Amino acid sequence: MQGTPELVPVLPAHRFDEATLARYLHGRLPDFDGQLQIRQFQGGQSNPTFHLHTAGGDYVLRKKPPGKLLPRAHEVEREHRVMAALAETDVPVPRMLLLCEDETILGTPFFVMEHVVGRVFPDRVLREDTPTHRAAVYEDLARVLAALHRVDWRAVGLEGFGRPEGYMQRQVALWTRQWQAVQMEQMPAMDLLAQWLPDHLPHDDDAPACIAHGDYRLGNVLLHPTEPRVVALLDWELATIGNPLADLGYFCVTYHVPGGPGGLSGVAGENLTGSGLPDQQAFLDSYCGYSGRVLPDSLDVFVVFSMFRLASITAGVWRRGVDGNAADSRAGTTDYRERYRDMADTAWALAQRIPA
Repeated sequence: MQGTPELVPVLPAHRFDEATLARYLHGRLPDFDGQLQIRQFQGGQSNPTFHLHTAGGDYVLRKKPPGKLLPRAHEVEREHRVMAALAETDVPVPRMLLLCEDETILGTPFFVMEHVVGRVFPDRVLREDTPTHRAAVYEDLARVLAALHRVDWRAVGLEGFGRPEGYMQRQVALWTRQWQAVQMEQMPAMDLLAQWLPDHLPHDDDAPACIAHGDYRLGNVLLHPTEPRVVALLDWELATIGNPLADLGYFCVTYHVPGGPGGLSGVAGENLTGSGLPDQQAFLDSYCGYSGRVLPDSLDVFVVFSMFRLASITAGVWRRGVDGNAADSRAGTTDYRERYRDMADTAWALAQRIPA
């Protein structure tokens, strides 16, 4: 099956006491007899994620990485909270089974959720299958994002999960601090963006507040094994209560970066006719049809912000890779250095084309 998640032996930097975990899970997982096979999902740059095979079924464990972490980063407790809150909504999420905040068990907090069978494509662009299949996948991506933004976050118990007022201003300040915390070299475009963004955010940050996923893209969903539909939305580390335009701007980064190897490639400059891939306006039109929202004439400032944030995240991945505690063994390579620098340069070029 194309898109089958890759499982590898647990990386040396992420090993933990498996016997201690087995004792903890006894009586907490259905039909668990103490026998446990653990493998790690390859890829992903944030919280290490593990496949648990037991006699009673398969599960997924997600935990904070070891080592010194940035403030407010890798908060698996928040991931668990938001997915548990969405369990009875139209947003497809795995069922949460347990949350352990006792760091004496594995060294960090962790949670266990059901294992959802599906396909995952880490790139931003679906190149596999037929144009008809691709078109249906992107239509469903628009539907799921609209479903998320329609959720009444107070009604599902997410009061206090985030502060909707001044969301974008706080986000720019946060990711500026994150960039400064992981910076290992001079990168003028990042510093220029940090100065430019506060002066160019929309003055009315009044879009109706919603649950903002924070990292909504093809690589963070599981697709049905054969059908062109989303069966699980994953990786909620950056979720909060915020502006829906931030999620849309982030998704639309795809249309502003060129194709190529690696998970950040896009479709800039490509002729999408006949490919099944929607252009940016077609995707936004689908989203509006499902959400009932009316969007501003341009999302470019939100796209620039999303690139800045993504570059900051990628710089952090590179830093963790160099330090030896990244979730992906490839994170410390020069590839990640080039990714964040290219993204920052592309964002600054787009920013300079936006009228004052």
